[in-house]
Amino acid sequence: MQRLRAPGTGAVGATAAGCERPPCGWRALLVPQQNRQSLYMYGSEVAVEKECIRQMQSGVFVIHPFSLMRSYYIMGMMAITFLNLIGIPMEIAFLDGNSGLAWEGFNVFSDTLFLIDVALNFRMGIISEDGEEAILDIKQIRVCYLRTWFIPDVIAAFPIGYILLFADLHYHSDDNPSKTTKMMRILMFVRILSLIRLARVSRLVRFFNEVEKVSNANLEVVRLFFRILSLFMMIFLLCHWNGCIQYFVPMLEEFPTDCWVRKENLMNATVIVKYSWGVFRALSQMIALSYGSMDAPTNYVEMWIVMVSMVSGCLMYTVLVANATAMIANIDPAAKEYKSKMSRLEHYMTFMKLPPELQLRITNYYQARYGGKWFDEKEVMHTVSSALKEQILTVMCSRLLRKMPLFQNKDENVIISIVQRLDYEVYQEGDVIIHENAPGDRMFFIDHGQVLEENPTFHRELCDGDFFGEACVLTRGKHLATVKALTDCQCFSLSWDEFQEVLQAYPDVRKDLDKMVELDAGFA
Repeated sequence: MQRLRAPGTGAVGATAAGCERPPCGWRALLVPQQNRQSLYMYGSEVAVEKECIRQMQSGVFVIHPFSLMRSYYIMGMMAITFLNLIGIPMEIAFLDGNSGLAWEGFNVFSDTLFLIDVALNFRMGIISEDGEEAILDIKQIRVCYLRTWFIPDVIAAFPIGYILLFADLHYHSDDNPSKTTKMMRILMFVRILSLIRLARVSRLVRFFNEVEKVSNANLEVVRLFFRILSLFMMIFLLCHWNGCIQYFVPMLEEFPTDCWVRKENLMNATVIVKYSWGVFRALSQMIALSYGSMDAPTNYVEMWIVMVSMVSGCLMYTVLVANATAMIANIDPAAKEYKSKMSRLEHYMTFMKLPPELQLRITNYYQARYGGKWFDEKEVMHTVSSALKEQILTVMCSRLLRKMPLFQNKDENVIISIVQRLDYEVYQEGDVIIHENAPGDRMFFIDHGQVLEENPTFHRELCDGDFFGEACVLTRGKHLATVKALTDCQCFSLSWDEFQEVLQAYPDVRKDLDKMVELDAGFA
């Protein structure tokens, strides 16, 4: 996929970007930051700067999707949302209206924050569906938000905290018994109504998706991390809610004599004991281990709770297995492709009835060549730009060429032309790379490994950075010695045909080499 490039990302664009004063103060929190995701989308640092200028010139208050404020805001809202999703069921089920001033203050603060969030979303830049640009137009943002998350957000932001605080203050200040009874019923209704706030779980899912988009970390790693984190958080919330419901439903029935709370004698127990028993019953039912108590449910309400718990446990297990399978399938695809190739290779060797020793050498060759990760080097080199290809090959091979006297003082363009024609080869310990008196058509540069070069009159060992077979590239004569690999060797080879193509492009180099060959022949 081609990434969007802002116009004028060259020298002219850089000059234009430099003409604008960079944002300062609180405005710097609204513009995009230079991170992996923004650079991936816009293509260069200059293009990101031009995006900053585009936002500043719009003259309206819009928070960019890649801004620092957006990142911190999402992290903070994730924490507040998660605390709400934990605390609200606990308050409804176990605290019985005695949550205390601190929790009531947190409720009011959360409701206020979620109401502000609804308003801020009309000024929150969004990433287009194709991921090619950031939408900063107010009208487009408004239309997109109203069509997607506006209704769930408004439902989740319903200010139950204010109602509870007002009702609680009115209840404590009223001495009329009849009004007190009526207020207790109203409080019970409002507590049930406050379950609406659990719709904030949709926000948690949305925040996780947005964190994946704007993260400054390695993209694949952070996505995998947040998928795992979100999965376990959702499983934890499901178990937590189920545990609270286990106690909440008998409480609504005013604890009938056959309910599990009375059977376990938990009427006057502490909150932590009640919660522990509730979660224990929930987990026991979700994993179909037991009913969570000695006796089976004796009334239809508890029976339905048990059935719902078991079904939710089955769904949780299914989602867990499906997500785990998908994540495992996406982890290290190169290693999986290598194992697939090796499996096909083993079937081939078995079908061809190759000797076990040869099969072992072939397997060891693949391990030495690919290191357990399958990749297509030619495809990689074909997909990168010519400039990157030159840089990759220069880093890998230029130091080997510079060690050879033949190329030490040659122009950099000659070196680049040669390295682009080198072939990567791997030899195992004991392999004979070249044979004495065999026709020679290439030379070798040792990247890693050790070889033995020998003939009846001499022998020598060569290692990293050395070369052999150079005479054949110059004269295309026969090899003067046998070269055998003493260890696994990684080499680069240069064929006579490829070298001749380089010499045709650089006739001065050809003249120098011809003089060198004539000089060596004269000494001989």
